[in-house]
Parts: sequence; C-alpha cells; structure tokens
Amino acid sequence: MTMLDDRQTAAPWPAAYPQGYAVVDVETTGLARDDRIVSAAVYRLDARGEVEDHWYTLVNPERDPGPVWIHGLTSDVLEGAPLFPEVAAQLSERLAGRVLVAHNAAFDWSMIAREYARAAVTAPVEQRLCTIALAKELRLPLPNHKLESLAAHFGVVQERAHHALDDARVLAEAFRPSLLAAARGGVRLPLLECRPLTEWYDSPVTPRAGYRPSAAQGSWRPSRKRPACPYPNPGRYESDKPLMQGMRVAFSGDTSVDRELLEDRAVEAGLHVATSVSRLTSLLVTNDPDSATSKTVKAKSFGTPILEESAFTHLLRDVAPARTVAVPKPSPSSE
Repeated sequence: MTMLDDRQTAAPWPAAYPQGYAVVDVETTGLARDDRIVSAAVYRLDARGEVEDHWYTLVNPERDPGPVWIHGLTSDVLEGAPLFPEVAAQLSERLAGRVLVAHNAAFDWSMIAREYARAAVTAPVEQRLCTIALAKELRLPLPNHKLESLAAHFGVVQERAHHALDDARVLAEAFRPSLLAAARGGVRLPLLECRPLTEWYDSPVTPRAGYRPSAAQGSWRPSRKRPACPYPNPGRYESDKPLMQGMRVAFSGDTSVDRELLEDRAVEAGLHVATSVSRLTSLLVTNDPDSATSKTVKAKSFGTPILEESAFTHLLRDVAPARTVAVPKPSPSSE
C-alpha cells in the first residue's frame, strides 16, 4: 500500500467504521466444546489498521495439548505456562473497546468465550469481524479462504504457520489493506455481535476425545443441498497422511461441534460431504465407531477408514490441495 493510496483513502473515512481492532489468533487442543487454548496472540490496531502493539502468551490447558504436530506445543513446554485465569486480565485489556478480528472468527471467539466463562469472567468483546467474510465482501480473487492465500494475495510472508503470534502478525498485515480497500470502496464491514457466555459447566463424562452427546440425540435433520465439489475424488484417506481436497467424507452420530458447522468447515476446505457411505467414500467420521448404524456397518464392510471427530478436525486444519480440478459436467434435467 503506497503513501498515495493512504492519502487517497484518508478522506473521507467511513464514520461508521470502528475506532480500533484487536487481531487475534489462538492455538488450541482441538475444536470441540471442552478443548482449551494453548497459546494466544493479539495485535492492537487503530481505526485505520495501523499496528499499535502486540502481545503473546502460552496457556497451560490443564490437559493433553492435542495436535502437537500442528502447533508444536508439547506438555513439557506448557507445564510452566500460566493458566487462563492468570492471563485473562491482560487479554481483556487488549480486547476492551475493540472489534475482535480473526480468520474464521467464529472459532476464535467461541474458544475465547468459553475460557472466560470457565474463569467466571465476562469477555469484554461486543463485536467480531471475520477476515474470510471480509475477503468475500471485497471479492478478492483467492484460490481458497486459507490464511496463507489471503497473505499471499497481499504479499505478506508467513514465517511460522500455526504459531499464534506469527499468524496474528500475518493477519494484521493482511487486514490493513483489506480495511483500506473496504473504506475506499464504501464497503460495509461484516460485523457480528458477540454474546459472552455467562456461565460454564464441564461435561461430567467424556467417552471419547471430542465427543459430547447432543440434547437432540437421534433427531431428524433435513439434508442441505450443496454445490458440487470442484475437485476429483483422490481416493481413500490413508493414515498418517493429510486429507486431500476432493475426498468424500461422511458423518455418523453426534458431534461436539455443531454438525452443520463441521460440514461447512469440510466444504470450505475443499472436501465433498456425502450423505451416505459407498465404495467411493474416502472416510467416515464418527465418535462411536462401534455402533451399528447403517453408515458404520457399510464403512466396515467396504473397508472405509473411520476417524473420530477430534482426529478429523485436527486434520481439517491442513488439507492438501487437489492435484487437478474436476471438469463440471452438464446436469441432465432429470437429475
């Protein structure tokens, strides 16, 4: 962004825009309700996206650190780290009076809100802004909505992916030109209200990592029509390898993350969400692999790999790109 660009954008600046932002990134033990934050970083920005300061901390999750191969934080590293209640005041100081900005902000906000609720403290956040939503509003020509793609679009270099401080830095540097482009184009920022949790209870029993029965167990859910996956099916998932765009994923049983949200994340990552299991299914995600549901029975008969939700959500954060893009076929009127 040149000085000329800044002067051109400086006046007029949209009066409805927030007066300050807190760009946030958290690394966690997983994506489920009972997962914990293991590190957090905040870059404070002024009304025009200029960096004011930054802050970073490790957090002792008081449990297994989860996907060490992603965030690199082992139990030994986290053992001496402060507990969340010990850093809540410092985090609050950096969030107060600002819009929380994050890449997939619904996730970062939900993890932060839960930690505050556990600590019996109210999170000082009233609004959030998702940079994925902003990129869509700006119609940026991105191949996907990963942070690395947004960073590459604005020429921001990632140094340590999945390190909270570096991810927050990268997002702050990519957010500023996004904010300037929005102001220049008169784009309304996609701000959403944040409602802090006021109380918290820990699940009394956790049969499997990441599993929590829902209140509507066994209830019927209407299927949602989704656009065709643009990637060809690369085949079955192989253990110890990443997921690949185009893989056909089916879900069975209750999930700790809302099912529709989990499916949306899978689609956003480039996976094909299937409503049934066939010989073409790449993997089945279920927290109860020993159940006798039609999907688990079929998966076992076909030799389809089965993963628990926690393992799947960890893999979902680093899906390998497809080797090719599928050529769309004309849809007959009868289909």
